[in-house]
Amino acid sequence: MARRPTIKDIARRAGVSESAVSFALNDRPGVSDGTRTRIRQVAEELGWQPNSAARALSGERSGAVGLVLARPAHTLGVESFFLQLVSGIQEVLSASRTALLFQVVEDIDAECAVHRRWWAERRVDGVLVVDPRARDPRPELLASLGLPAVLVGGTATVPVDQDGGAGEPDTARPCLSSVRADDARAMADVLGHLHALGHRRIAHVAGLPELAHTARRIASLRAGALRLGLAGDQVESVTTDYSDTEGAAATRRLLARPLPPTALVYDNDVMAVAGSAVAAELGIPVPGGLSIVAWDDSALCRVTHPRLTALVRDTAGFGRLAAEELLALLAGAAPRIRESELPRLEPRGSTAPPAAAY
Repeated sequence: MARRPTIKDIARRAGVSESAVSFALNDRPGVSDGTRTRIRQVAEELGWQPNSAARALSGERSGAVGLVLARPAHTLGVESFFLQLVSGIQEVLSASRTALLFQVVEDIDAECAVHRRWWAERRVDGVLVVDPRARDPRPELLASLGLPAVLVGGTATVPVDQDGGAGEPDTARPCLSSVRADDARAMADVLGHLHALGHRRIAHVAGLPELAHTARRIASLRAGALRLGLAGDQVESVTTDYSDTEGAAATRRLLARPLPPTALVYDNDVMAVAGSAVAAELGIPVPGGLSIVAWDDSALCRVTHPRLTALVRDTAGFGRLAAEELLALLAGAAPRIRESELPRLEPRGSTAPPAAAY
Protein backbone atom coordinates (compact mmCIF):
# COMPACT_ATOMS: atom_id res chain seq x y z
CA MET A 1 0.00 0.00 0.00
CA ALA A 2 1.35 3.41 -0.93
CA ARG A 3 2.44 5.51 2.03
CA ARG A 4 0.91 8.96 2.41
CA PRO A 5 3.47 11.79 2.14
CA THR A 6 4.32 13.57 5.38
CA ILE A 7 5.80 16.92 6.38
CA LYS A 8 9.11 15.06 6.91
CA ASP A 9 9.04 13.89 3.26
CA ILE A 10 8.44 17.44 2.04
CA ALA A 11 11.26 18.79 4.21
CA ARG A 12 13.68 16.16 2.91
CA ARG A 13 12.77 16.82 -0.74
CA ALA A 14 12.86 20.62 -0.36
CA GLY A 15 16.06 20.61 1.73
CA VAL A 16 14.54 22.56 4.63
CA SER A 17 13.53 21.89 8.23
CA GLU A 18 10.17 20.43 9.20
CA SER A 19 9.30 23.65 11.04
CA ALA A 20 9.90 25.62 7.83
CA VAL A 21 7.48 23.28 6.02
CA SER A 22 4.88 23.81 8.76
CA PHE A 23 5.27 27.59 8.51
CA ALA A 24 4.93 27.53 4.71
CA LEU A 25 1.93 25.19 4.50
CA ASN A 26 0.05 26.97 7.29
CA ASP A 27 0.80 30.39 5.76
CA ARG A 28 2.64 31.62 8.85
CA PRO A 29 5.67 33.95 8.94
CA GLY A 30 9.14 32.49 9.42
CA VAL A 31 10.21 31.62 5.86
CA SER A 32 11.00 33.67 2.80
CA ASP A 33 8.58 33.94 -0.13
CA GLY A 34 10.94 31.92 -2.32
CA THR A 35 11.22 29.11 0.24
CA ARG A 36 7.43 29.13 0.78
CA THR A 37 6.83 28.78 -2.96
CA ARG A 38 9.37 25.92 -3.27
CA ILE A 39 7.87 24.04 -0.32
CA ARG A 40 4.36 24.31 -1.72
CA GLN A 41 5.52 23.07 -5.12
CA VAL A 42 7.15 20.04 -3.51
CA ALA A 43 4.00 19.36 -1.46
CA GLU A 44 1.92 19.43 -4.64
CA GLU A 45 4.33 17.11 -6.46
CA LEU A 46 4.16 14.60 -3.61
CA GLY A 47 0.35 14.80 -3.42
CA TRP A 48 0.37 15.97 0.19
CA GLN A 49 -2.95 16.93 1.82
CA PRO A 50 -3.52 18.23 5.37
CA ASN A 51 -4.70 15.68 7.93
CA SER A 52 -8.30 16.68 8.63
CA ALA A 53 -8.38 14.87 12.00
CA ALA A 54 -5.27 16.66 13.19
CA ARG A 55 -6.63 19.99 11.98
CA ALA A 56 -9.89 19.38 13.86
CA LEU A 57 -7.99 18.61 17.07
CA SER A 58 -6.11 21.88 16.69
CA GLY A 59 -9.39 23.78 16.52
CA GLU A 60 -9.58 24.10 12.74
CA ARG A 61 -12.45 22.78 10.63
CA SER A 62 -12.61 19.12 9.74
CA GLY A 63 -13.69 19.86 6.17
CA ALA A 64 -16.69 17.51 6.45
CA VAL A 65 -20.40 17.69 7.27
CA GLY A 66 -22.60 14.83 8.42
CA LEU A 67 -25.93 13.25 7.48
CA VAL A 68 -27.49 10.48 9.57
CA LEU A 69 -30.56 8.63 8.33
CA ALA A 70 -32.74 6.84 10.89
CA ARG A 71 -34.90 4.77 8.57
CA PRO A 72 -35.29 1.10 7.70
CA ALA A 73 -32.24 0.35 5.54
CA HIS A 74 -34.26 -1.83 3.15
CA THR A 75 -36.30 1.19 2.01
CA LEU A 76 -33.28 3.17 0.77
CA GLY A 77 -32.60 1.08 -2.31
CA VAL A 78 -36.07 1.54 -3.76
CA GLU A 79 -36.90 5.18 -3.03
CA SER A 80 -35.52 7.79 -5.42
CA PHE A 81 -36.17 10.81 -3.16
CA PHE A 82 -33.04 10.44 -1.02
CA LEU A 83 -30.83 9.65 -3.99
CA GLN A 84 -31.91 12.90 -5.63
CA LEU A 85 -31.65 14.84 -2.35
CA VAL A 86 -28.10 13.60 -1.70
CA SER A 87 -27.07 14.30 -5.30
CA GLY A 88 -28.08 17.94 -4.81
CA ILE A 89 -26.29 18.11 -1.45
CA GLN A 90 -23.15 16.57 -2.91
CA GLU A 91 -23.15 18.96 -5.87
CA VAL A 92 -22.79 21.96 -3.53
CA LEU A 93 -20.38 20.30 -1.12
CA SER A 94 -18.08 19.10 -3.90
CA ALA A 95 -17.78 22.63 -5.25
CA SER A 96 -16.59 23.79 -1.81
CA ARG A 97 -14.33 20.73 -1.32
CA THR A 98 -16.38 19.66 1.68
CA ALA A 99 -16.81 15.94 2.37
CA LEU A 100 -20.14 14.31 3.28
CA LEU A 101 -20.07 11.76 6.10
CA PHE A 102 -23.16 9.52 5.82
CA GLN A 103 -24.49 6.91 8.22
CA VAL A 104 -27.70 4.84 8.46
CA VAL A 105 -28.95 3.88 11.94
CA GLU A 106 -31.94 2.00 13.34
CA ASP A 107 -33.72 4.77 15.26
CA ILE A 108 -33.65 8.37 16.45
CA ASP A 109 -31.82 7.52 19.70
CA ALA A 110 -29.01 5.96 17.70
CA GLU A 111 -28.90 9.05 15.51
CA CYS A 112 -28.52 11.29 18.58
CA ALA A 113 -25.66 9.08 19.76
CA VAL A 114 -23.91 9.50 16.40
CA HIS A 115 -24.27 13.28 16.61
CA ARG A 116 -22.75 13.28 20.10
CA ARG A 117 -19.85 11.11 18.96
CA TRP A 118 -19.16 13.19 15.86
CA TRP A 119 -19.20 16.35 17.97
CA ALA A 120 -16.86 14.88 20.61
CA GLU A 121 -14.46 13.55 17.97
CA ARG A 122 -14.67 16.77 15.90
CA ARG A 123 -15.47 14.60 12.89
CA VAL A 124 -17.81 17.13 11.26
CA ASP A 125 -18.23 20.90 11.17
CA GLY A 126 -22.02 20.69 10.95
CA VAL A 127 -24.88 18.33 10.12
CA LEU A 128 -27.92 18.05 7.90
CA VAL A 129 -30.95 16.69 9.76
CA VAL A 130 -33.68 14.93 7.78
CA ASP A 131 -37.08 13.45 8.60
CA PRO A 132 -38.19 15.88 11.37
CA ARG A 133 -40.40 14.31 14.04
CA ALA A 134 -43.37 15.80 15.89
CA ARG A 135 -41.50 15.50 19.22
CA ASP A 136 -37.95 15.64 17.94
CA PRO A 137 -35.03 15.53 20.41
CA ARG A 138 -32.41 16.43 17.80
CA PRO A 139 -32.81 20.23 17.56
CA GLU A 140 -32.38 20.67 21.32
CA LEU A 141 -29.40 18.30 21.36
CA LEU A 142 -27.63 20.02 18.46
CA ALA A 143 -28.31 23.47 19.89
CA SER A 144 -26.85 22.41 23.24
CA LEU A 145 -23.75 21.03 21.52
CA GLY A 146 -23.33 24.18 19.46
CA LEU A 147 -23.08 22.04 16.33
CA PRO A 148 -24.28 23.99 13.26
CA ALA A 149 -27.24 22.20 11.69
CA VAL A 150 -29.89 22.54 9.01
CA LEU A 151 -33.25 20.83 9.49
CA VAL A 152 -34.47 19.55 6.13
CA GLY A 153 -38.25 19.52 5.84
CA GLY A 154 -39.25 21.19 9.09
CA THR A 155 -38.69 24.04 11.54
CA ALA A 156 -37.24 24.16 15.04
CA THR A 157 -37.71 27.32 17.09
CA VAL A 158 -37.06 28.57 20.61
CA PRO A 159 -39.20 31.18 22.42
CA VAL A 160 -37.94 34.75 22.59
CA ASP A 161 -39.05 37.48 25.04
CA GLN A 162 -38.55 40.68 23.09
CA ASP A 163 -38.79 42.79 26.26
CA GLY A 164 -36.11 40.75 27.96
CA GLY A 165 -38.41 40.16 30.93
CA ALA A 166 -39.47 37.04 32.75
CA GLY A 167 -42.99 36.90 31.32
CA GLU A 168 -44.39 34.85 28.49
CA PRO A 169 -42.30 34.85 25.28
CA ASP A 170 -43.52 37.26 22.60
CA THR A 171 -42.30 35.39 19.54
CA ALA A 172 -39.95 32.61 18.46
CA ARG A 173 -36.68 32.43 16.56
CA PRO A 174 -35.16 29.45 14.78
CA CYS A 175 -32.63 27.54 16.86
CA LEU A 176 -31.47 25.69 13.73
CA SER A 177 -31.56 26.76 10.13
CA SER A 178 -34.22 24.95 8.13
CA VAL A 179 -35.37 24.43 4.57
CA ARG A 180 -38.90 23.22 4.01
CA ALA A 181 -41.64 22.70 1.44
CA ASP A 182 -45.33 23.35 1.96
CA ASP A 183 -46.64 19.77 2.25
CA ALA A 184 -50.04 20.96 3.47
CA ARG A 185 -50.59 23.15 0.42
CA ALA A 186 -49.45 20.37 -1.91
CA MET A 187 -51.90 17.90 -0.35
CA ALA A 188 -54.68 20.46 -0.67
CA ASP A 189 -53.88 20.72 -4.40
CA VAL A 190 -54.04 16.94 -4.80
CA LEU A 191 -57.36 16.71 -2.97
CA GLY A 192 -58.77 19.61 -4.99
CA HIS A 193 -57.78 17.90 -8.26
CA LEU A 194 -59.41 14.60 -7.31
CA HIS A 195 -62.54 16.27 -5.92
CA ALA A 196 -62.97 18.30 -9.09
CA LEU A 197 -62.86 15.07 -11.10
CA GLY A 198 -65.76 13.75 -9.00
CA HIS A 199 -63.97 11.50 -6.48
CA ARG A 200 -65.64 11.27 -3.08
CA ARG A 201 -63.87 8.23 -1.59
CA ILE A 202 -60.16 9.00 -1.39
CA ALA A 203 -57.46 7.14 0.54
CA HIS A 204 -53.95 8.33 1.36
CA VAL A 205 -51.25 5.63 1.59
CA ALA A 206 -48.83 7.56 3.80
CA GLY A 207 -45.26 7.00 4.96
CA LEU A 208 -43.84 6.58 8.44
CA PRO A 209 -46.35 7.86 11.03
CA GLU A 210 -43.75 9.46 13.32
CA LEU A 211 -42.48 11.87 10.66
CA ALA A 212 -43.63 15.48 10.85
CA HIS A 213 -44.33 15.77 7.13
CA THR A 214 -46.54 12.65 7.29
CA ALA A 215 -48.56 14.32 10.04
CA ARG A 216 -48.83 17.55 8.01
CA ARG A 217 -50.11 15.70 4.96
CA ILE A 218 -52.66 13.70 6.97
CA ALA A 219 -53.89 16.85 8.75
CA SER A 220 -54.16 18.74 5.45
CA LEU A 221 -56.18 15.92 3.89
CA ARG A 222 -58.61 15.88 6.82
CA ALA A 223 -58.96 19.66 6.86
CA GLY A 224 -59.54 19.73 3.11
CA ALA A 225 -62.17 17.02 3.36
CA LEU A 226 -64.05 19.06 5.95
CA ARG A 227 -63.94 22.15 3.74
CA LEU A 228 -65.34 20.15 0.84
CA GLY A 229 -68.11 18.62 2.95
CA LEU A 230 -66.80 15.05 2.77
CA ALA A 231 -67.67 12.71 5.63
CA GLY A 232 -64.96 11.26 7.86
CA ASP A 233 -65.31 7.78 6.37
CA GLN A 234 -64.90 9.08 2.80
CA VAL A 235 -61.31 10.28 3.20
CA GLU A 236 -58.66 8.48 5.26
CA SER A 237 -54.92 7.88 5.64
CA VAL A 238 -53.07 4.63 6.36
CA THR A 239 -49.37 4.61 7.28
CA THR A 240 -46.56 2.40 5.95
CA ASP A 241 -42.75 2.21 5.92
CA TYR A 242 -42.56 3.66 2.36
CA SER A 243 -41.66 0.28 0.85
CA ASP A 244 -43.31 -1.28 -2.20
CA THR A 245 -44.24 -4.29 -0.04
CA GLU A 246 -46.24 -2.30 2.50
CA GLY A 247 -47.62 -0.02 -0.21
CA ALA A 248 -48.97 -3.04 -2.09
CA ALA A 249 -50.39 -4.60 1.09
CA ALA A 250 -52.18 -1.36 2.04
CA THR A 251 -53.61 -1.13 -1.47
CA ARG A 252 -55.01 -4.69 -1.27
CA ARG A 253 -56.71 -3.97 2.05
CA LEU A 254 -58.27 -0.75 0.78
CA LEU A 255 -59.51 -2.22 -2.50
CA ALA A 256 -60.98 -5.29 -0.75
CA ARG A 257 -63.54 -3.18 1.10
CA PRO A 258 -67.23 -3.30 0.19
CA LEU A 259 -67.00 0.38 -0.81
CA PRO A 260 -63.37 0.81 -1.87
CA PRO A 261 -61.82 4.22 -2.58
CA THR A 262 -62.02 5.50 -6.13
CA ALA A 263 -58.72 7.37 -5.80
CA LEU A 264 -55.46 6.62 -3.97
CA VAL A 265 -52.70 9.11 -3.08
CA TYR A 266 -49.30 7.58 -2.30
CA ASP A 267 -46.52 9.24 -0.34
CA ASN A 268 -43.82 8.13 -2.77
CA ASP A 269 -43.37 6.89 -6.31
CA VAL A 270 -42.46 3.30 -5.40
CA MET A 271 -45.68 2.69 -3.48
CA ALA A 272 -47.71 4.29 -6.27
CA VAL A 273 -46.23 1.93 -8.85
CA ALA A 274 -46.78 -1.03 -6.52
CA GLY A 275 -50.39 0.08 -6.03
CA SER A 276 -50.91 0.32 -9.77
CA ALA A 277 -49.62 -3.26 -10.14
CA VAL A 278 -52.04 -4.49 -7.46
CA ALA A 279 -54.94 -2.81 -9.25
CA ALA A 280 -53.96 -4.51 -12.52
CA GLU A 281 -53.72 -7.88 -10.78
CA LEU A 282 -57.23 -7.39 -9.32
CA GLY A 283 -58.61 -6.43 -12.73
CA ILE A 284 -59.26 -2.81 -11.74
CA PRO A 285 -58.41 -0.49 -14.63
CA VAL A 286 -56.43 2.70 -14.00
CA PRO A 287 -57.87 5.30 -14.32
CA GLY A 288 -61.27 3.88 -15.31
CA GLY A 289 -61.78 2.05 -12.00
CA LEU A 290 -59.16 3.73 -9.83
CA SER A 291 -57.24 7.00 -9.99
CA ILE A 292 -53.67 7.13 -8.63
CA VAL A 293 -51.48 10.07 -7.57
CA ALA A 294 -47.80 9.80 -6.56
CA TRP A 295 -45.94 12.15 -4.24
CA ASP A 296 -42.63 13.24 -5.82
CA ASP A 297 -42.33 12.54 -9.52
CA SER A 298 -39.63 10.20 -10.83
CA ALA A 299 -38.72 8.16 -13.88
CA LEU A 300 -40.88 5.35 -12.46
CA CYS A 301 -43.96 7.55 -12.68
CA ARG A 302 -43.19 8.46 -16.28
CA VAL A 303 -42.52 4.94 -17.62
CA THR A 304 -45.47 3.20 -15.92
CA HIS A 305 -48.56 2.68 -18.09
CA PRO A 306 -50.57 4.73 -17.72
CA ARG A 307 -48.13 7.44 -16.71
CA LEU A 308 -48.80 8.47 -13.12
CA THR A 309 -50.18 11.83 -12.07
CA ALA A 310 -47.54 13.16 -9.67
CA LEU A 311 -46.34 16.08 -7.59
CA VAL A 312 -43.32 17.48 -9.37
CA ARG A 313 -40.53 19.33 -7.59
CA ASP A 314 -36.79 19.78 -7.91
CA THR A 315 -35.64 17.37 -5.18
CA ALA A 316 -31.98 17.82 -6.09
CA GLY A 317 -32.56 21.58 -5.84
CA PHE A 318 -33.99 20.99 -2.36
CA GLY A 319 -30.74 19.26 -1.44
CA ARG A 320 -28.67 22.07 -2.92
CA LEU A 321 -30.62 24.61 -0.87
CA ALA A 322 -29.98 22.63 2.33
CA ALA A 323 -26.24 22.33 1.64
CA GLU A 324 -25.95 26.02 0.76
CA GLU A 325 -27.66 26.94 4.03
CA LEU A 326 -25.31 24.74 6.06
CA LEU A 327 -22.25 26.29 4.39
CA ALA A 328 -23.71 29.73 5.16
CA LEU A 329 -24.00 28.76 8.84
CA LEU A 330 -20.37 27.62 8.84
CA ALA A 331 -19.41 30.98 7.37
CA GLY A 332 -21.07 32.77 10.30
CA ALA A 333 -24.65 33.39 9.13
CA ALA A 334 -27.49 33.35 11.67
CA PRO A 335 -30.04 30.48 11.67
CA ARG A 336 -33.02 31.16 9.43
CA ILE A 337 -35.97 29.48 7.71
CA ARG A 338 -35.97 29.09 3.92
CA GLU A 339 -38.88 27.94 1.79
CA SER A 340 -38.33 25.77 -1.26
CA GLU A 341 -40.59 25.78 -4.29
CA LEU A 342 -44.12 24.43 -3.88
CA PRO A 343 -44.51 20.94 -5.43
CA ARG A 344 -46.54 21.25 -8.65
CA LEU A 345 -49.24 18.72 -9.48
CA GLU A 346 -48.87 17.34 -13.01
CA PRO A 347 -52.01 15.46 -14.14
CA ARG A 348 -51.28 12.47 -16.36
CA GLY A 349 -53.03 9.32 -17.47
CA SER A 350 -53.61 7.80 -14.04
CA THR A 351 -56.36 10.22 -12.91
CA ALA A 352 -59.81 10.64 -14.43
CA PRO A 353 -63.44 10.96 -13.27
CA PRO A 354 -64.66 7.86 -11.40
CA ALA A 355 -66.73 5.32 -13.28
CA ALA A 356 -69.84 6.37 -11.34
CA ALA A 357 -70.75 9.33 -9.14
CA TYR A 358 -70.78 8.59 -5.40
